[in-house]
Amino acid sequence: MRILYILALCFIGFQSGIFAQEKKVTVEDIYTGTFSTQGLDVLRSMNNGKQYTVLNSDRSKKISYIDKYDYRTLEKVETIVSSEDLDGVSSFSSYQFSDDESKVLLATEVESIFRRSTLGIFYIYDIASKKLTKISRDKIQEPALSPNGKKVAFVKNNNLFVMDLGDGETKQMTLDGEKNKIINGVTDWVYEEEFAFVRAFEWNADGSKIAFLRFDETNVPEFSMDMYGTEKYPEQNVFKYPKAGEDNATVSLHILDITSGTISNIDFGNPYYIPRIKWMNNANSLSVQTINRHQNNLKLYEVNAKTNTFELLLEETDDAYVDITDNLTFLADDSFIWSSEKDGWNHIYLYNHDGELMNQITKGEWEVTRYYGYDQDEDKIYFQSTENGSINRGVYSVGSDGRKKKELAVSEGTNSASFSTDFTYFINTFSNATTPPVYTLHHALTGKKVKDIKDNTALLSKLNDYNINPKEFSTININGYDLNMYIIKPKDFDSSKKYPLLMYQYSGPGSQSVSNTWFNARDYWHQTLVAEGYIVACVDGRGTGYKGRDFKKITYLNLVKYETEDQIAAAKKLSERGYIDADRTGIWGWSFGGHMATNSLLKGNDTFEMAIAVAPVTSWRFYDTIYTERFMRTPDENPGGYDDNSPFNYPELLKGDFLLIHGSGDDNVHVQNTMRMIEALVQANKQFDWAIYPDKNHGIYGGNTRIHLFNKMTNFVKENL
Repeated sequence: MRILYILALCFIGFQSGIFAQEKKVTVEDIYTGTFSTQGLDVLRSMNNGKQYTVLNSDRSKKISYIDKYDYRTLEKVETIVSSEDLDGVSSFSSYQFSDDESKVLLATEVESIFRRSTLGIFYIYDIASKKLTKISRDKIQEPALSPNGKKVAFVKNNNLFVMDLGDGETKQMTLDGEKNKIINGVTDWVYEEEFAFVRAFEWNADGSKIAFLRFDETNVPEFSMDMYGTEKYPEQNVFKYPKAGEDNATVSLHILDITSGTISNIDFGNPYYIPRIKWMNNANSLSVQTINRHQNNLKLYEVNAKTNTFELLLEETDDAYVDITDNLTFLADDSFIWSSEKDGWNHIYLYNHDGELMNQITKGEWEVTRYYGYDQDEDKIYFQSTENGSINRGVYSVGSDGRKKKELAVSEGTNSASFSTDFTYFINTFSNATTPPVYTLHHALTGKKVKDIKDNTALLSKLNDYNINPKEFSTININGYDLNMYIIKPKDFDSSKKYPLLMYQYSGPGSQSVSNTWFNARDYWHQTLVAEGYIVACVDGRGTGYKGRDFKKITYLNLVKYETEDQIAAAKKLSERGYIDADRTGIWGWSFGGHMATNSLLKGNDTFEMAIAVAPVTSWRFYDTIYTERFMRTPDENPGGYDDNSPFNYPELLKGDFLLIHGSGDDNVHVQNTMRMIEALVQANKQFDWAIYPDKNHGIYGGNTRIHLFNKMTNFVKENL
């Protein structure tokens, strides 16, 4: 194993805290907000590029404000709107300006449906007249103002509506919406979860047309969950969920003409998935991305909204799969920016309006991790990448010809930028494993820091009183690869002693758990265990992200096979170190990581003595089509890939201590996965521990739930490792 570096402690207060700690972190501390960080909530740049807005609130009074600030001075210019001045609105949780910034869309009484989808009561606030308009008495989904701010479109009861803000008239534009059958303008469950969007309609540039997707779920199998609630009888939550190999919704593309109310169908010949639609600058040109069921053939089309015809602009294929991103950007002449892994690393490309490649803009054995935008006046493309190390993130600019690349924010750790509309400034958010988020203002062209905005020194001062131990970052050579790793040791670590080892991982395709960024709640929980004398380690094995296409896609058709082999091999190699007790090795994970923890305990039963699996997949046959088939193809095509690594097919391998946890209301990884695992273990006469959290979803939270969950996990570790 080769040590890369141990992060230098960036703040003296934090450094001294490591050696002068008084308190141990508790689960109650973690989940009651003791270690919360300060941030900039819902920051948006104004059109003039010189000012930005932030959503602020007074929680004690339950009042929300949209405040405007000057980039150069960071001084507040004005409060655009306060809920205190709005009749019937106690507070709002998000906002969106019209394109001309004359109106603001305000969200209130928002409730979750699934991971990204919500229902809410929405208002339009006219800034000049101070008039407040309620869009609908009922809760609606995904309202969007037209570019000129004169109309607002939204979805209610699976139908698309348009409201005229001049006369207040609302028209229902589609009539066939029906729960668990037809959806217009928002996505179905699997698109929302796996293609990561909910609003499935878009206004064109002049507000004359709306393009939208329609989902016909008729042939998609239903999934039902009992929701126990507080009443005498449970209720059933029934929704369409296509599991691997089953029918997906039939998706179609339509264009609504606002003036006439007519709806046109764009016939692509039954494309399997339409994961993205985006209007071009030409108001009659719509870009549409389609991808086949195997998700290895992506096509980008241009649709002529006048003639309803289309032509192919670009096509990408891959032996495994092609990722869907939001990096497509149209320049003034509708030439476009596109990102691709086709040279083995994720990079940025420039194409002309006809889809002809003009230039590969970025190159190298590193990954572009975020595309921020293009300043046409300065011919600068702004992006984030791993050029300064796969566990780090830096912010850069480069010309469209790929020359004159400039480092803008590359301090060792994670840098993330929010640019002003005209690319004059950016606000950089920086953190690393010893520095909580720091917000600074920079000139975009030079990267030069203008001012400090906000930091979290108060949190660092608080942490002086706690037992906090640093992550040591390194690599470990496993199965021929140098894998990223961190390890956390107790403060009074003595290499002559033996310590139990708990490994954490997620391991999902393209993921990253070993990253040089500030703590999340899981990191704080690991601190509670390290303070009790445990060593915690995390290794990102094959299939994880930011180390190139081939490293990520090596697990294709065999999810959790190579990943499990890497965790077992890493545990064995770590156990060769004199200070690791080879007879006290545990592993835990959540979701994909729960599957991994389960498999590692069973297939590595001579290596691991304990595992905790939270909300695990136990058979990919039970998971959704888009995610599973992207990496595995269908069960009929790849039965061995599905079954050879499904832990309920070999429960007899269990030797160690096992804790299995799930929420009964998990709409994502269904509790069916855990129930089948339980039954397999029972029939194999294997003892284990388990817990079901009633009505809780995949995140297993709400009230004291997380406190109870992590105290249970803590006790299990202390009793069995």
